[in-house]
Amino acid sequence: YWNDSDAAVTFKRFDRWGGQDRYVYHGNDGTSFPWNDTAQLDFLNPEVREHVIQVILDVARRFPVIRFDAAMVLAKKHIQRLWWPLPGAGDGIPSRAAHAMTQAEFDARMPNEFWREVVDRVAAEVPGTLLLAEAFWMLEGYFVRTLGMHRVYNSAFMHMLRDEDNDKYRKLIRDTLEFDPEILKRYVNFMNNPDEKTAVEQFGKGDKYFGIATVMATMPGLPMFGHGQFEGFSEKYGMEFRRASLDEAIDPWHVARHEREVVPLLHRRGDFAEVRDFLLYDVVGDGGVIDDVLAYSNGSGPTRSLVLYHNRYGEAAGWIRDSVAFAVKESDGSKRLERRTLAEGLHLPEGDDWWLAFREQRSGLEYLRPVRELRERGLFVSLRAYETQVLWEMRELHDATGIWRRLAERLGGAGVPSLEDSLRELQLAPVHEAVAAAVRDPDRERIEAALRAIAEATGTTGDAGAIAVQIGERLARVDEVAPSTAGEAVEAATAAEDSAAAAAREVRSTLLVWAATASIGALAPGAPVAPTSRAWYEELRLAPVIARALRDRGLDEGAAWAVAERVRTLVDLPVPATIGGPARTAAARLLEAWLGHPDVRRSIRVNTFEGSEWFHQESFDGLVDWMERLDRVLTPRDARGRAPVTRDAIGRALREAAAASGYRVDRLRDALAGGTPAGRRPGARSGERGPRTVKAALPPGPRRKS
Repeated sequence: YWNDSDAAVTFKRFDRWGGQDRYVYHGNDGTSFPWNDTAQLDFLNPEVREHVIQVILDVARRFPVIRFDAAMVLAKKHIQRLWWPLPGAGDGIPSRAAHAMTQAEFDARMPNEFWREVVDRVAAEVPGTLLLAEAFWMLEGYFVRTLGMHRVYNSAFMHMLRDEDNDKYRKLIRDTLEFDPEILKRYVNFMNNPDEKTAVEQFGKGDKYFGIATVMATMPGLPMFGHGQFEGFSEKYGMEFRRASLDEAIDPWHVARHEREVVPLLHRRGDFAEVRDFLLYDVVGDGGVIDDVLAYSNGSGPTRSLVLYHNRYGEAAGWIRDSVAFAVKESDGSKRLERRTLAEGLHLPEGDDWWLAFREQRSGLEYLRPVRELRERGLFVSLRAYETQVLWEMRELHDATGIWRRLAERLGGAGVPSLEDSLRELQLAPVHEAVAAAVRDPDRERIEAALRAIAEATGTTGDAGAIAVQIGERLARVDEVAPSTAGEAVEAATAAEDSAAAAAREVRSTLLVWAATASIGALAPGAPVAPTSRAWYEELRLAPVIARALRDRGLDEGAAWAVAERVRTLVDLPVPATIGGPARTAAARLLEAWLGHPDVRRSIRVNTFEGSEWFHQESFDGLVDWMERLDRVLTPRDARGRAPVTRDAIGRALREAAAASGYRVDRLRDALAGGTPAGRRPGARSGERGPRTVKAALPPGPRRKS
């Protein structure tokens, strides 16, 4: 028995007192070796049956769940086949042919199914006990339909899907639905158990495994994961194991894919476990029904879902419209068969101006489909080999204005991360087109067109023409600050151009885009220009539009996005021309305005270490450089000499204070507080200078110079 070479059908019992020999059969299901640690009971004996039932009832009084191992061997047909065969029939167990019995005699000695008696007695004497049966040999349906077992291990799930007997599995589900859909709730679906090969050995670790695991997690009933299945272990465990014999490491990729694709479904098992709204659909292709595709829906309202799985190596495409038949019980106890369409199964509304939005769980993308088409033709699906799709988070959208129809036409059936974001982009398309044109060729006509588009989108009434003139003047001053080396706007870089030329193009591009966007807030009369411009830059989603337009002008991808993100920071950056107030404290007030700006703090890399805030000097110096450039663009040439304090003086003060601070924010503030000249210690005598570099122990980080 232990080395799989042989096993005894019976064991010999010798009575030393009476000198008698008896031979007792071992338990045996006729498929392999007898179970040499068991003795077979004679279930034709009513006293034996009653005694076993009493043991079951006694256990039921102690535990709410009872599992019956190898329960199929006690079905009447298998008791007869193995132990009391019909005359002339092959013996299921060696030597039992000599104990043949007619059908009439067998039925007289065992008139009822043993398990039916067990279920009825437990229901009457210990109600509330859950009875779970292990029943193979295609008896799963018989155990729950006829014998009334509460749960049964569904080995057909594992075997049929593993072997890709997809037509047989769909027939099993169809037959169950036609008999009683509630039966589906009683199946315990699994992909391995201690008697079978491990899940990874049977199904691998690829799309087929995760497709079938998804079906297991979303079918009505109970999913059962075997020991080591999530971890990807390949060793088969049995009851005789005290510990693993293989030193297997957990497969992190396998676990991560479970957590990404299967665990979210298990967290929502309540949406899948019931059968009240469960429907199995036919997927119809050019050649008829495609049995290789499982398609079923469940739930209602926000819990609705549609699960698709293609269990074959190949491709499949077809329409899902009609469900298979399912039984509906009448009030008089009779039943009728009914079919429903996909639209009925998903409880979709009537009318032509409705759209269904849903998200595909694997990709996270949202899709849009017209309800009218779903009602008339159904849903078209195309699946690759072993591909799985779980469509959920469904919601109906009423399209009174036709905006969802226009979005659907724009998407062409494709999925997007967010339908709401895509709808907003559609609504902003006129703004984006006008802004992109102005960035590609910033002349007055295109700038004014962009301003008018922004005014219409924001509902403002500012003078677009006057603002365009102001922007044009600032664009002209950009040439003074960052002249074009080619004598024209930004052009494509050639391989021979060095990094300095590329940096100069990036600076010029930043100034051009900033000059064109920093004044758009003036379209809202009475509102502060800078904060409004910043808010609209975000709300109108201008950054990706600007980046695309700059790529059209020749900047590479990285530089284009760097400009768009830099403008996000600069569009409302306080500069000397806008700060106002006494000249003596201008640098300190400008610094406080910067430190109160979250994007500025990020740009100079403010970080906290050991209770103090630090900043990055090169980034800070770069910000001062941008402040000086912007101030030059903002200030007309004839007004620069009349400024109460020059930008150069403020820039110099900020740079010297930064160097003297040792890159600590509090020391930077101290250096500028009260208009103290940069670098002088507060309270020091005139001419006494503070340390140019603080020697305190500084934490590692981006604040220090490279």
